[in-house]
Amino acid sequence: MSDDDLRRNVSDELDWEPRVHSEEIAVAAADGVITLRGTVGSLREKREAKNAAERVYGVKHVDNKLDVRLMGNDGREDAALRGDVLQALMLDSLVPSTIEAAAEDGYVRLSGTAEWGYQRHEAEFVAGNVRGVVDVWNDVEVLGAEPSGDEVEHGISDAFKRNAKLDAKDLHVKTEGRTVTLEGTVRSWAEHDEAVEAAWAAPGVQQVKDKILVAY
Repeated sequence: MSDDDLRRNVSDELDWEPRVHSEEIAVAAADGVITLRGTVGSLREKREAKNAAERVYGVKHVDNKLDVRLMGNDGREDAALRGDVLQALMLDSLVPSTIEAAAEDGYVRLSGTAEWGYQRHEAEFVAGNVRGVVDVWNDVEVLGAEPSGDEVEHGISDAFKRNAKLDAKDLHVKTEGRTVTLEGTVRSWAEHDEAVEAAWAAPGVQQVKDKILVAY
């Protein structure tokens, strides 16, 4: 597929996605790498634009350079925004009460502790969906003993093999402390997301370095 065809397909997918206002988004394509530039009205919309681009066949990577510019009444006072973020975190059963939030000029910083990496990841996702949030900085610390590298590697690899949505024969897992690195290739972004989610489910994981390539 040519760069022009890929760019056109991504633009069409953005137009098709009702959660994205594509009029202010410019798309560039080069050797399977898509770059998104322009402005969107929320952090959630920025995420949805990236997800839409990744759904297009032939896309190997999305460089999301979209700026979040709050429109009209979406701009919030720091105290009100912090309160809404804390409320959203409290209502999500996956987020522990030990996670705190601060807000300044639309930027939210998460702090505190969690027992699992997926809880830390969930808190970032939830905070980013609150109206008025421009970006989220995640400083939540994962507690508990540092996991055994071999156990985590084998556990994640076994989870890959059990997953009917994932062809894991070309994936490799490496661990260093609380950091998991995923390498190799998959056939689609759907498989990529399944692999990353499985890695976050491992006990004691603080960070997942995603070096997976989508090969067509």
